[in-house]
Amino acid sequence: MITDSQVEQWLREDVGHHDVTNHLPGTTEGRLVAKEEGVAAGIKAASAVFEYLSCPVESAVDDGTRVEPGDALLTVTGPTRDVLRGERPAVNVAAHASGSATKTHQAVQAAQAVNEAVEIAGTRKTTPGLRGIEKRAVAAGGGDTHRLDLSQMAMVKDNHVAEMGLEGAVEHVAGQTSFATQVEVEVEKSKDAPRAADAGADIVLLDNTAPEDCERAVEALAKAGHDGVLTEASGGITIETVPEYAATGVDVISMGALTHSADALDLSFRTGPTLD
Repeated sequence: MITDSQVEQWLREDVGHHDVTNHLPGTTEGRLVAKEEGVAAGIKAASAVFEYLSCPVESAVDDGTRVEPGDALLTVTGPTRDVLRGERPAVNVAAHASGSATKTHQAVQAAQAVNEAVEIAGTRKTTPGLRGIEKRAVAAGGGDTHRLDLSQMAMVKDNHVAEMGLEGAVEHVAGQTSFATQVEVEVEKSKDAPRAADAGADIVLLDNTAPEDCERAVEALAKAGHDGVLTEASGGITIETVPEYAATGVDVISMGALTHSADALDLSFRTGPTLD
């Protein structure tokens, strides 16, 4: 949910102490238009900007809608001054979110062309203050949001293992969780996957692991009788390498690039006068 305080911050950042640009008379209609093919996201956030300025959004596509060049993502009417004040924050947030949704969609297509069962997921590598928007964008592109914050799943990472050893770290972390909380354990070598499962992992995270090692880990878990343990591959995976990881049999492929380095979708905002 986008709050008024978020929108106020975005507008204050852009307007500054005095708007010397947008003191235009009359009313206008504005349209947020796609300039390239992609997947729309961040539309509710963009709409919230205009609604905060008391400019009603007349129509808007849903997040997850495939758009082509020239398609309108939303249409807004109101005083020209206010519509133009809302333009840049609205365009920026929608372009950023739509870029993440588009990249997620590309990753999902690349993965499921090889393995229809594999999931593409985001990570916590999000922009501070924009996690909700970016996570929703991943979902709009057909991906899984993964854990939204530290409270949602216990993850035993390399630093935990370095401090306490694998078994010790799993025992310590699992002892602080609810029965409803899953435990994910990071390993960097395929031989450690069954060891993590033996220690109590519900999910084994194969971090910065080559596809062939991921495949060996999946096979090792099955051989050890851990068929119910999920496997996740992560670490520097790109759209180009997604198919290789999908072919290994892992259940999830997580990609920080879906949020931290997706190109913004090219959007434009166009206005024209309406009758008062």
